[in-house]
Amino acid sequence: MIVELAPRFLTWDDVDPTRQAFDATSVARTVRSLGPARCVPIRPDIPFGDPAMSAWSRGEAETWADAMSFALVQHYGRWTVGWRWSHDEGDFDGGPVGNWCCPRDSITTPEETLTRVEAALREWRDWLEYLVGWFEAYPLDLSDIESQRILWERSARNLILQVVDRTGCGSGWHGHCRQVLTWFLDHWGVSPEVARGLIDEAIGGRFHSWTGPDTVVVDDVAEQLALSLRPADGRGGADAPAQDHVRRWLAVRESVPWHEIPDGGADGPVVPLRDGAAQDIRAFDGAIAPARAQGLLSALELLRVDAARGARLDFTLLSSWQRHVLDTPRPPQFRTAPAFAKRSRERYGIGPDTRARFDACLAGSASDDGRPLGLTARAARACLDVCFFHPFDDGNARSAFLTLVFVLAREGVALDGVSLLRRISFEADAPQDPLILVRYINIHLAETRRRAAGSTGSASR
Repeated sequence: MIVELAPRFLTWDDVDPTRQAFDATSVARTVRSLGPARCVPIRPDIPFGDPAMSAWSRGEAETWADAMSFALVQHYGRWTVGWRWSHDEGDFDGGPVGNWCCPRDSITTPEETLTRVEAALREWRDWLEYLVGWFEAYPLDLSDIESQRILWERSARNLILQVVDRTGCGSGWHGHCRQVLTWFLDHWGVSPEVARGLIDEAIGGRFHSWTGPDTVVVDDVAEQLALSLRPADGRGGADAPAQDHVRRWLAVRESVPWHEIPDGGADGPVVPLRDGAAQDIRAFDGAIAPARAQGLLSALELLRVDAARGARLDFTLLSSWQRHVLDTPRPPQFRTAPAFAKRSRERYGIGPDTRARFDACLAGSASDDGRPLGLTARAARACLDVCFFHPFDDGNARSAFLTLVFVLAREGVALDGVSLLRRISFEADAPQDPLILVRYINIHLAETRRRAAGSTGSASR
């Protein structure tokens, strides 16, 4: 699972400033040209300790900050999500940014808020450029590791100290330290998967929140990391055969114990106090672009009509919704070429039977009296089918979300919140991801039932 707007998931490929164009002189103009700049929420004039302030911060304000992150990613690239990675316990723990804290503290008036966004984005970019300068201080060669270990050790030690200084060793600072060390090794050719294991082993749980590491510990971590490197730790060759993540997903799909997953939908239909899907679309997508939100809302309305009539879920049905999502004159066709996602880390192949296999998978979203599978498991599985078959040339994440909503709606279930189900993505070959998605659906469904029951109880008294 990858939280799309969380900086701790950023790879060196995502953030390498030598590959990401950025004009610092135009940041103010760019930020103000983005959709969220036209609808900055204004902080209510109530005490910070008031529950209403917490609700505003976690709701309207955080959704706006997410929309701004998304808009920046669309304009500049995924590297920009680090603009909210503040020190200590801000939006994300233990980051290097001081110009942003969190929605409650950093969103004030529109002008002040946008100025903070600009400053935070520049600060994050400056940090990335500073890091690559340190990475390049010594031209390191993994194939000649034996004669260069002292240089690898010195570089690692300096980087740890730089992260210590930049983050202030607040809550979670060591997470960013691990990330920076991984970026450093990746930059010089070490496989990121190998790098993470070597770094965790070298640190050995000796870095802690709110505590700066002793010099002896820093020296030992750097030494252990340098000593553990081997020429074989390098990335695979560029000529490695292309992966087909449709096939990899189908293998994972077969291995997931779907029938053993707890089903939050077992208690039958539920009518929420509010339409969580529509509310999120209006707040998040509407902040990005009103037309984007309108397209999704039109598709949402259509899918609920289809759900009420018990429509069969297949590509043709998805395409009828996707016409509104993408604002095309006709329903879009199934893709005809391989597709890519996650900066091309996932490749979805295409063959003569791909669409037929996709429709066969989606057919499993319906209730089966012979071997019943829980509703929330079926909804999660259908959502991931759309993610990893990647049927459209564009808008697949939105299509996957609508698919999840449809499968629930077809059995009379709606949610009053969807915050855990959007702004996240999943990996085709990660067997734990389907379980995480089902758990998130169950959490939202339990909360929806609880609030609906509480309202009914209040009304009856």
